Amino acid sequence: MTVAAPLAGIPLGVWLLARGNGHAMKIGLGALIIAFSIYSLAARTTLHLERDRWGWVAGCGFLSGVLGGAYGMNGPPLAVYGAMRGWSPQHFRATLQGYFLPVSFVGLVGYAALGLWRGPVLHYFLWSLPAVGIAVVLGRAINQRMRGAEYFRVVYVGLIVVGAILVGQAVWR
Repeated sequence: MTVAAPLAGIPLGVWLLARGNGHAMKIGLGALIIAFSIYSLAARTTLHLERDRWGWVAGCGFLSGVLGGAYGMNGPPLAVYGAMRGWSPQHFRATLQGYFLPVSFVGLVGYAALGLWRGPVLHYFLWSLPAVGIAVVLGRAINQRMRGAEYFRVVYVGLIVVGAILVGQAVWR
């Protein structure tokens, strides 16, 4: 997975964050994530890409960049792509770790350019770091024990939770 397509999508996501209809975007995105995840959990056969296809890489990457720029949530399209490629949990985790650092940094630059990176945001960010550290250690331990199908069931359940949170935020705010 290359970072070129997501880097191209980040400016659009940052622009949507500043000017778009956040409620409609959250409901649409949340519903799409939930629908795909439920389909993937319930289907007897899964969608599978035998090899990297430029359109899928570019499409998932670009959408990931847009979502990362708009919501800091660039993972769902990558989870879909990784599942369709049949990546092992270890390959999935390693690929995403190498991806998130440069793409998230560019997103932060966009947020700073909009004036969104202020004192309270930095405060909450710093307070979240201990939980992030614990999650990384626990995630690594869990990741090493899981196999492909079991791992992606957990990923899909997690995506359903993420989708529900997005819809809930849009509806109740």
